[in-house]
Amino acid sequence: MITFITGNEHKVIEARGIFKKFGFDIDHENPGYPEIQGSIEEVAAYGARYVADLLNKPVIVDDTGLFIRALNGFPGTYSSYVQDTLTNKGILKLMEDEQDRYAEFRSCIGYCEPNCEPKTFLGTVAGEILSEEKGDHGFAYDPLFYVKEYDKTFGELTTDEKNECSHRRKSMEKFAKWYSEKL
Repeated sequence: MITFITGNEHKVIEARGIFKKFGFDIDHENPGYPEIQGSIEEVAAYGARYVADLLNKPVIVDDTGLFIRALNGFPGTYSSYVQDTLTNKGILKLMEDEQDRYAEFRSCIGYCEPNCEPKTFLGTVAGEILSEEKGDHGFAYDPLFYVKEYDKTFGELTTDEKNECSHRRKSMEKFAKWYSEKL
């Protein structure tokens, strides 16, 4: 049994739905772990190794961020902190005069067994940062993030629509496929 390390119950529900299709389930705990500075892959790998060794069992962690090309990848791994401090209004202010609106949501699943090297699985969704918020679904940056294939922002998509195309789904499915082949 793998333990998903998160304080977000919605992530646990989403993960269980994805992993069920691959024939396995997960447990859930939230002991917390230090977040290092580095790439999204480095943060997920470090967190997974730290908690696997702490709990002495296999774990997965999820690190997620919004990466805006015109802002050199900002807010990236600092997305949660930036959302709490600058909010969407701050991001819109930073993007006011930018022509390049390309952005990606990235999710990285870090998996680790005790005393082993971690593995990471990256999922991305490409989109654009709009010049104003649209939609009241989702949370955080969702009303700013426009997905061309749906002609909507994440904030306008239903939960089911967002879950179908989400960066987290992509990273979890990559992990689940690898893990189910390992079993």
